[in-house]
Amino acid sequence: MANVFPFPAFRYTAKAGPIHNLVTQPYDKIPPDLQQKYYDASPYNFVRLTKGREKPGDNDANNVYTRSADDLEAWVRDGVLAQDAAPAFYPYFQQFKHPESGEVLVRQGFIGLTETLPYEKKVIFGHELTHRGPRLDRLMLTRRTRSHFGQLFVLYDDSERAVETRLDEAAESPPLIDVMDHDGVLHRVWKIDDPAVTAEIQGVMAGKKILIADGHHRYETSLAYAEENAGVPGANRVMMTFVNMRAAGLVVLATHRVLSGLAGFPAEAFRQRVEQWFDTETFASSDELRAALDSAPAGRSAIGVSLQGAERNYLLRGRPAVLEACLPDVAPDERSLDVVVLHRLLLAEALGISAEDVRELKNISYVRGFDAAVAEVRSGQAQIAFLLRPVDVRKVAQISFGGGVMPQKSTDFYPKLLSGLTVYRIG
Repeated sequence: MANVFPFPAFRYTAKAGPIHNLVTQPYDKIPPDLQQKYYDASPYNFVRLTKGREKPGDNDANNVYTRSADDLEAWVRDGVLAQDAAPAFYPYFQQFKHPESGEVLVRQGFIGLTETLPYEKKVIFGHELTHRGPRLDRLMLTRRTRSHFGQLFVLYDDSERAVETRLDEAAESPPLIDVMDHDGVLHRVWKIDDPAVTAEIQGVMAGKKILIADGHHRYETSLAYAEENAGVPGANRVMMTFVNMRAAGLVVLATHRVLSGLAGFPAEAFRQRVEQWFDTETFASSDELRAALDSAPAGRSAIGVSLQGAERNYLLRGRPAVLEACLPDVAPDERSLDVVVLHRLLLAEALGISAEDVRELKNISYVRGFDAAVAEVRSGQAQIAFLLRPVDVRKVAQISFGGGVMPQKSTDFYPKLLSGLTVYRIG
């Protein structure tokens, strides 16, 4: 059973200045140029806590993690951040345009805590493998600050929308936070601190399974921190934004794979090899390839390929019987996913890129947007792009609840959650 808890969050006060100068994208979505913009926006910008700048001469006693801890203590001491008086859940709504269709949507969720439990307990489920580096980085930050700065984005299933009814009621009052980010997404936050209502939400959530949508690295960091600090009050809890997987505003985008640095990459030999598993169809342009990929039947794997040169746009359509024979150890639900077929056959077998290479980000990067992935190939930055369709969230849940794990970056939920809305301090 999922135990969720209200908590008295630390939040920015008026002393910090306008909220749009303070909040940030998640730490792993902050490239150096955006990091600099955040630094320039305010001396209290949240980037200083969640992704500080490295400096020449950093050492064990003075580094990004120690500076984050020092800033946090100073901001609390000076009243830049203050703790709410009572435990609360925080309704969090995001209004945005779908980046592909342009449709205006609202995604509803709420911020709260849950108990960190090993995956084997079958209460909280991950659906993706993780990379070692980000886990260590977040663990170092948590050790120094004893705080959780960003919410994990998680899903639960509630066909009755019982929690969302309470969120809608809270949203009838003016929001505590009302801010638009640089992508044009409007973020609004309210507070529910009525004990009767928070208890009702806890009761509804108690029977739910929790699926991690975004934040696998941070969840595994929380598990490690809880193990290191057994017995410390609150160390075994983690901050999350909970969203009903049946919500109308739940959008999953495709995350494409772009490869570079492949020594002596033989484009023609690659195609000849994959034709043992796939039917191939060539297209004169990437636009035609995208149309074919978008219209490909859902029940059969389909992966786009973009290479440099003429006649290098083609679609791979998996032969079900062949894929079953080649991947006998893969469950049928997982074998039907393009991303699983890509990693197991195209990367591992055709290109010799091992699971360890993927974990260490060797030769591979992840790109949102079909055109952006193709552009990296056309510009010569990459040798090949594998173009995917979005994964259906119900399929993700089915695989995860059944014990399956998908490759890294299988899903890209849009939009991202802002950091700096609430802070959970441990102990």
